[in-house]
Amino acid sequence: MTLQIGVVMDPIEAINVEKDTTLAMLLAAQEKGWSVQYMTQPDLYSHEGVSRAKVMAVEVEDNPKDWYQFGAERDIELGELDVILMRKDPPFDLDYIYTTYLLEQAHLSGTLVVNNPGSLRDCNEKIFATHFPQCCPALLVSADLGRLKAFHAEHQDVIYKPLDGMGGSSIFRAKPEEANLNVIIETLTQNGKRQIMAQRFLPDIINGDKRILMIDGAPVPYALARIPAIGESRGNLAAGGNGVAQPLSDRDLWICQQVSSALKEKGLLFVGLDVIGDYLTEINVTSPTCVREIDSAFNLNIAGDLMDTIEQKLQSRQDSGSRS
Repeated sequence: MTLQIGVVMDPIEAINVEKDTTLAMLLAAQEKGWSVQYMTQPDLYSHEGVSRAKVMAVEVEDNPKDWYQFGAERDIELGELDVILMRKDPPFDLDYIYTTYLLEQAHLSGTLVVNNPGSLRDCNEKIFATHFPQCCPALLVSADLGRLKAFHAEHQDVIYKPLDGMGGSSIFRAKPEEANLNVIIETLTQNGKRQIMAQRFLPDIINGDKRILMIDGAPVPYALARIPAIGESRGNLAAGGNGVAQPLSDRDLWICQQVSSALKEKGLLFVGLDVIGDYLTEINVTSPTCVREIDSAFNLNIAGDLMDTIEQKLQSRQDSGSRS
């Protein structure tokens, strides 16, 4: 199939070429002979109930010195595209939500949006994980100061984090004798006005915060364990963690099995699970990363596998339409 694929992403000129997962996706799409149309969030708009965008054709290379070249600029209906990759990094703010509304119009008109825009809105990356309590550590979501303090009293060593953060930002560890416990909770909850998550600290973080990638509910058989820097409790690469690729454990595979059907039902085609030790801590649906690191370690082509899956889904739609 020859497809028209669009991508909504952060400015391409600012990406880290050697690590950027979106670039890997565009390279894989281009390898299949598909044409790629580039856009950023402000390029999208709706006119008379139809989602449109200013797009630019883009060709990409795996070259840290010269990785993209723009072609013609056009104004199009998003419904003209076969596929749109929503790859804008968080923050998950109002602008992000408005973008999902615009993408949803295209999705309803027949364009395959990866991931489903409605599910991007519904599935908060931290709270969505709590839908699988059998996989999670002890945790609490609350804005109540007393309740959050009581959780610390019960579990002694606790991680507190906002529900809308990314890259390890604003994550606090409160050890048993934490003198600043009240300040941590008051600051994160804005004095009891905002919901946050409290999670029992997992000592296995020393062995890494594993990123497990899922394509249409099926796990890539290798993960990237993000090992915290010395003196850190966070394994996020953005917080100085060091990535080590490794095969999935039996427990990892069990967690993947627990969440698989829900991901497929919600149209979450490309997802990153975060697993510490034996426990699921987050389900990343907005813009999962780590493809290039895992590819490099095990000679894989994860983005190529994703493009194959997208092609199969579109072919299946086409076949169903021809039979009806």
